[in-house]
Amino acid sequence: MNFLSGFIAIIGPPNVGKSTLLNRILGSKLAIVSPKPQTTRNRIHGILHGESYQMVFIDTPGIHKTRTALHKSMVKSALAAFHEVDIILFMIEMGSPDDPEISTVVANLKGVTRPCILVINKIDTGSKKQLLPIIDKYRQFHSFDAIIAISALTGDGVDRLIDELRSKLTPGPQFFPEHMSTEQSESFLASEVIREKIFHLTRNEIPYSCAVTIDEMGEVAGKNLLSITARIHVETDSQKGILIGQQGRMIKTISRSARLGLEKIFGMQVYLDLMVRVEKNWTRDTRALSRLGY
Repeated sequence: MNFLSGFIAIIGPPNVGKSTLLNRILGSKLAIVSPKPQTTRNRIHGILHGESYQMVFIDTPGIHKTRTALHKSMVKSALAAFHEVDIILFMIEMGSPDDPEISTVVANLKGVTRPCILVINKIDTGSKKQLLPIIDKYRQFHSFDAIIAISALTGDGVDRLIDELRSKLTPGPQFFPEHMSTEQSESFLASEVIREKIFHLTRNEIPYSCAVTIDEMGEVAGKNLLSITARIHVETDSQKGILIGQQGRMIKTISRSARLGLEKIFGMQVYLDLMVRVEKNWTRDTRALSRLGY
């Protein structure tokens, strides 16, 4: 039997559940999630191994209006995926079918000949009677190969989506060995977990003004202990003060929460040392973006 494989991009506006879907498909937490939009900044590859097939999913940043060099980099990365994959999953949420950011995605679908599946997420949040008008509307936008309603949170409809994707795969190589669920480095995963906790624990502009880099990471010899030294980059002194908090309370809370998340991922105790550094206007500086991995 021929082996089937393909690269699949998960594309859509911010906060529709793209990362939640990727985590659901893989059965483990690979992409960070938060209720705030624009959480995902990098393209994240997740690998699903099946019987005689392999799907390589690419979770992309939400497509949205750009304001800074960081946002432009995020959207450019997402739009590039249209031309680099074998299958496109265009994801919207049932409760916001008229999101203004959707028009950008629809415009970029014009001329695309590769299979494209419309995924309507968050069906657990409302009546399924809402689906038919949405399906009729979107059929006018593009000739989708399939339209599937799911709840990435509960898993409803996800098996059907996987079956549909498998039917669209073509004969190809096994790109990654079976033990790999991602090609992201351990240091990238660690920095993302820390950034996720910042999104959950801080408000206003703070999460969007933070980047995380890993200075050192390695197992301590003779101990079941992973030591991580990480740096949180912010844009202003006032943001640094908020992130550290009164008597260091906020940075301690972030560190504790991140450490617990990291221990779950790496399966060992974690020593986490967090430092905060001011990097003026890094979200608008293309050289700083490059240094910080964007």
